Amino acid sequence: MTLSYTEFEVIGPYALLTIWACILLLIDLFIPRGQKWVTALLSAVGLAVTLGFTLTQVGLEREGFNKMVVVDGFSTFINALLLVSGLLGVALAYGYVKRMGLERGEYYTLLLFSVTGMMLMAQAADLIVVFLALELLSIPLYVLAAFNRPKTESEEAGLKYFLLGAFATGFVVYGTALVFGATGHTNLSSIVAYASTGTSGLLLTIGAALILVGFGFKVAAVPFHMWTPDVYQGAPSAVTAFMSSGAKIAGFAALLRVFSTAFPTLAAYMTDILWALAAVTMILGNFIAISQTNIKRLLAYSSIAHAGYILMAFVPYGNPEVRNVSIAAGLFYLVAYAVTNFGAWGVVIALEKAENKGLEIADYAGLGRKYPALAAAMTVFMLSLIGFPPTLGMVGKFYLFRAVLTGGYVWLAIIGVLTSLVSAYYYLRVVVTMYMKDGEPVTERETWLSITTGATAILTVVVSLAPQSLFSWAKDALLKLF
Repeated sequence: MTLSYTEFEVIGPYALLTIWACILLLIDLFIPRGQKWVTALLSAVGLAVTLGFTLTQVGLEREGFNKMVVVDGFSTFINALLLVSGLLGVALAYGYVKRMGLERGEYYTLLLFSVTGMMLMAQAADLIVVFLALELLSIPLYVLAAFNRPKTESEEAGLKYFLLGAFATGFVVYGTALVFGATGHTNLSSIVAYASTGTSGLLLTIGAALILVGFGFKVAAVPFHMWTPDVYQGAPSAVTAFMSSGAKIAGFAALLRVFSTAFPTLAAYMTDILWALAAVTMILGNFIAISQTNIKRLLAYSSIAHAGYILMAFVPYGNPEVRNVSIAAGLFYLVAYAVTNFGAWGVVIALEKAENKGLEIADYAGLGRKYPALAAAMTVFMLSLIGFPPTLGMVGKFYLFRAVLTGGYVWLAIIGVLTSLVSAYYYLRVVVTMYMKDGEPVTERETWLSITTGATAILTVVVSLAPQSLFSWAKDALLKLF
């Protein structure tokens, strides 16, 4: 089989990063153990070059490999976000892995391979490719979660993530099989063409529901969330920071691509399910977070809650008049959450010590007096997660609630507002501890960690003052998707 120029265009950024990761894996063999900064630098260069290549594809609309992989405005938007997340993941990990005695070159290679899987997820236009992308992004994360061997908590996190992840993937495979049995196709455009005839029936609905279960696990939506607190707490914090953002972005990208392209005829059945998933996820995530005293578990339940907020954007997808604005609000919120989340985890990494010290909320006492800049950054991130102005989180929630209200889902918007008020309790508890309790916290002064934390704090505030360009890009990315 000879690849055409169009197919090279379609997989260009993905192929570039994959080849770079393979070459980096070989180069790392010749880099001395104490010089792994070279591997980190090369991985960052690979991500940056791929990001530049991706941005040249803005406005490009192509299909390749018998319509199994596509490049369009949506995939370009998501891939750019994923590559920036990869760069932030490398920046947070650089000093952390040295400090924790985890400086092994395969860390960065595994991270790059996981990013390639996430990118393929955004470009997949066939359920078989979706499955392959899901495995490619997940398997490196299983290894990274257990990277702090022989620490029991890390090995346990990797094992739990692997076993439950494999179980969830089984749902996707079985759902794909049922969809193929109902329609005779795995290609998304062919599925929707067959489903529009009205002859597929119950089998297609069951298959779509099973695929939704698999994606629900990946984005940590209730009731598929049980792995999240233990894995987030046991995995190295730099891994958790990348996992909590990157995997969520990829999961929602696949969810959007599959359900908007292949199953729009099932909107009447799926709307109520998505409504319930979003509501229960917001409620459970926020209320259980109240009782957490460990900052990593608190952010884990925060991640669950925010999956519920993002799911709100999918509820009106069956309404053509609201769908584009609603999904664009979801994409905007993904950006807001990723920027805020990386910054918050940067502060966690700065305070973390060996043997799980520095991870209790009580350890943040006195941070505002001793390290005012770091405390100010953490305050910005906590306010953004609440949805308090002037932050990206506030703008994101405004867009989400407006879209849901426009679609007529008033009670879902009310639940979103009330759970946001609940979240203020546990997020502000961190702020109160930093400024109103005495303590002697000790932080790590690492250049790239400080740059990442400061940059994300500034972006969280500055972009919220003029969010129209980002929202317009998100909205334009969906023009050819529906």
